[in-house]
Amino acid sequence: MTVAEATASTAGDDGTGERMIRNPVLPGFHPDPSIVRVGADYYIATSTFEWFPGVRLHHSTDLVDWRPLSGALTERRLLDLTGTADSCGVWAPNLTYAHGLFHLLYTDVATFAGGYWDPQNYLVTAPDIDGPWSDPVVLHGRGFDASLFHDDDGTTWMLSMRADWRPGRDRFAGISIQRYDRDQRRLTGPETVIFDGTEAGLTEAPNIYRKDGWYYLVTAEGGTTLTHQVTVARSRHLLGGYEVDPAGPLLTSAGRPDLALQKAGHGSLVQTPAGEWYLAHLAARPYQPSGRCVLGRETALQQVDWPAGDWPRIRDGIPAEHVPAPADGPATPLPVGSEEEKDDFDGTALGPDWSTLRRPATPDWADLSARPSHLRIHGGQSPMARHRPSLVARRVTAPSCTFEATCEFAPRSFRQLAGITAYYNTRNWYYLHVTADDDGATVLDVLCCDSGRVAVAPGLRLPLGDVRRVGLRLRLDGPDLTFAYTTSPGSDPLWHELGATFDATTLSDEYAATIVPGEPEAWGFTGAFVGLWVQDLGAESGYADFDHATYRPA
Repeated sequence: MTVAEATASTAGDDGTGERMIRNPVLPGFHPDPSIVRVGADYYIATSTFEWFPGVRLHHSTDLVDWRPLSGALTERRLLDLTGTADSCGVWAPNLTYAHGLFHLLYTDVATFAGGYWDPQNYLVTAPDIDGPWSDPVVLHGRGFDASLFHDDDGTTWMLSMRADWRPGRDRFAGISIQRYDRDQRRLTGPETVIFDGTEAGLTEAPNIYRKDGWYYLVTAEGGTTLTHQVTVARSRHLLGGYEVDPAGPLLTSAGRPDLALQKAGHGSLVQTPAGEWYLAHLAARPYQPSGRCVLGRETALQQVDWPAGDWPRIRDGIPAEHVPAPADGPATPLPVGSEEEKDDFDGTALGPDWSTLRRPATPDWADLSARPSHLRIHGGQSPMARHRPSLVARRVTAPSCTFEATCEFAPRSFRQLAGITAYYNTRNWYYLHVTADDDGATVLDVLCCDSGRVAVAPGLRLPLGDVRRVGLRLRLDGPDLTFAYTTSPGSDPLWHELGATFDATTLSDEYAATIVPGEPEAWGFTGAFVGLWVQDLGAESGYADFDHATYRPA
């Protein structure tokens, strides 16, 4: 069975035993958090881009310990990622609760080349966080980072950034709002631009909160890199005008290279039952000296001081690694998972830590029933294809970690491959795999893809003879990636290191960035994964059986 990841609580340094929030609360690729409280339960929704299930969900009762739930968008009925480009797909979901329903608003972005996004927004609802989710309501495609605001008078409003594709124009053309008719399930009335942003630019990710007679508009600005920030403006009227906080950003790590948490921005607020406020926001932890963030953009929490009628404040306006937990935390927190996460594939469905690339995990290709206690993966298209890949993977959540699996595979030709991968996107990955040579002999080899250029790692190919069951291992140690194998997988395997060290920092947003003069920077937006990968390039019914997979942070 799968042992789901969870973050553990820590004791305060003052010796009082006060529980602390340890950031990031959702380590690894968990960007653009949208947080909501329903009763005593907190939920966070994060972006998933080209990965299924779409929109990752986590649950907590104290803001300290978080456990993953199944993703919200698990079916093609709700989301079709066939052919989705790298770092496109689901951007910046918004999770709210009103009128007895969870409302999940999400954007499916088709492209961000040339200043276009083609951002189609959808809304689904459910009476319970575990679903079932309704059929999607198709809303506007005028911009991404959409959110819903449920006002005290019973009305609901949709906000988003306003995209302007025209060359020479500001591509981030302000924040717009329009009323949403819940009964008719459609937008109604005029679109109104309520905020043009500040000089920081790139204004996006709007959320509105009503407090003490004010409407507070929270946005992200400065781009989702080292200059990211959370901006707050307020107005007495929903449709504006909005005055920007004269003290500057609520939160940013810009200009503070000494901070462990960089890229702080894209925030949403939540109030505890006792009236305390917290901000969920994205952050990243660069590997020095490269500055590359292999773990991607992660989710952190900050305590917010918000006096009646005043502006919200975070201490020093910067992200802290340790934050006091709410004083009204439960007497019995959620159970915390083990550091080691081992999956023996005994269940009827993949556990919540697993994701699949561009298509849901259906039995026709990811089969847990064909062979007891095994995951049978039927081979898919090549690593560069975007329609039918066969990759089952999980997020890398620690700078140093190990991933290993036992693979049983009998390739019939060089067109059939199976193994484990350290993966960022179709253009940047490493692949330790079993395949067949020209004479049909089974071999172990390593493929590397750097910015779309595929190469065989020199000098590592090993004959396996009649061996069909092998243990495969990869180890990430900060910027270094190494591989090992064993022909005697079991309780006490004898591992053989392959003797080559690869650059793990190529598996990062920064390395994946595409810079075109005169156009917006096309960054990667995800993070590193490790996983199980099978190709059947000749469509000849090739498959591999995986007996177990273990992820172990150092």
